[in-house]
Amino acid sequence: MTPQGRYNIKYVLLICAVSALGGLLFGYDTAVISGAIGPIKSYFGLDAAGVGWAVSNVAIGCIVGAFAAGAIAGKLGRKKALVLAALLFTVSALGSALVDTFSWFIVYRLIGGVAVGLASAVSPMYMSEVSPKDMRGRAIGMQNFAIVFGQVAIFTINYLIAKGASEAWLVDMGWRVMLGSEVIPCLLFCLVVMFIPESPRWNVIKGNDAAALATLRKIYNGPYPEKVLREIKDSLKQRQLEQQQKRKIDYRNDKAFWFIAFVGCMIAVLQQTTGVNVMMYFAPVVLEQATGNNEAALFMTIWIGVVQLVGTSIGAFLMDRVGRVPLLRIGAIGSTAGLLVTSYFLYHAAGLAGAEAVRNGYFILSGMLLFMLFFAFSWAVGAWVVVSEIFPNRMRSEGMSLAIAAMWVSNFIIGLGFPLMNDNAFLLEHFNGAFPMWLFAGCCVLSYFFVTRFLPETKGVTLEQMEETMLARTKLEAKEVPVEMARANG
Repeated sequence: MTPQGRYNIKYVLLICAVSALGGLLFGYDTAVISGAIGPIKSYFGLDAAGVGWAVSNVAIGCIVGAFAAGAIAGKLGRKKALVLAALLFTVSALGSALVDTFSWFIVYRLIGGVAVGLASAVSPMYMSEVSPKDMRGRAIGMQNFAIVFGQVAIFTINYLIAKGASEAWLVDMGWRVMLGSEVIPCLLFCLVVMFIPESPRWNVIKGNDAAALATLRKIYNGPYPEKVLREIKDSLKQRQLEQQQKRKIDYRNDKAFWFIAFVGCMIAVLQQTTGVNVMMYFAPVVLEQATGNNEAALFMTIWIGVVQLVGTSIGAFLMDRVGRVPLLRIGAIGSTAGLLVTSYFLYHAAGLAGAEAVRNGYFILSGMLLFMLFFAFSWAVGAWVVVSEIFPNRMRSEGMSLAIAAMWVSNFIIGLGFPLMNDNAFLLEHFNGAFPMWLFAGCCVLSYFFVTRFLPETKGVTLEQMEETMLARTKLEAKEVPVEMARANG
């Protein structure tokens, strides 16, 4: 029997597509603020710091949700955790659309952040546990595609809501419609997630082998359900042994752990400091500031999402063919070029008005699109791949927790800090909005040299060889690695 004949491809893709709706809501929720932030600023009378807080507070919820995801999915199950995320998304969308005070707006956006953090961890977790190994990459790739698709969808919806609307209506009601529109995909997710099965792995963990086998028989054909069930039970026994061994390891004096954690955290942080969040959260603000036309700015933003969708698809195709390091380096160079083009036309936008300003806005957009294309096929995909694979088995959970936390913390800082830079009177007078782009371009250059110096190529490297590969970039010798490490790695 061929590998494809061993399992029901359509069924696997169907249940993974339902799970990927969590990723769609992830993208929808994080990007919806981009079109609404201008009217929200006017409605609540926010200054630059208030705008930054309105955008960036979601990241705090994301950190909480991501850290809580393991415990929630472990206790309730993957399916119920997805249902909980869908309910939190719904509460956030309704609440933030109906509030009359800025404090309650922040509360409901924080709830949405918790949902994002929960969905970003549980959706791929569920997919990896229901997908046969030959389909795992394709199935989990649906998550990244769904995130970007959700962003493109809300960019388009924001534009359609604002098209032809008066400024007064947008300030009074428009932003509420934008935020509240998320209820529709939320309710769809709540409905369809009820029909997917629980993860067979979780059922085995809870001792419900009969339910696990019933699901495996829908996924696999022939004798394979029973075989996979035995493999799951054997792997769980091995995991218990590894966890017992891991308790003996003291990471405080483990130089290998801290070096690899340093690399992982820096890759995560550098992904954020490229300026991608400005494109996703503040592109309409930047483009409206340059063009003086909110409707044109929202229309231009749609194309940023479309290019990101194309670039992400290219990156998923190239990552295992070209390699991580070459793509990250090419992406850093291309992203730098895109930011410099963007900053050039921002700098020369001063004094422009009417059709001339809109025409210059399209030149600014061309720089943003160039940035987004290079970023999407390199750092958008590559940073997640690298962070997930550079940590050896014994340190993966601890290392990834640090790296993902670093990513969301930097996301928060940038989301909070950009409006302060963008609205600074001195910077506006002298650089006309170009200064932040120059700063991000400098970070892209730094990312190129960091990857060149510290990140070895990990394409095709097994997890068992990963530690040796990573330490080859340092002066650490094998004898400095704790004895427990060698035992944990077998």
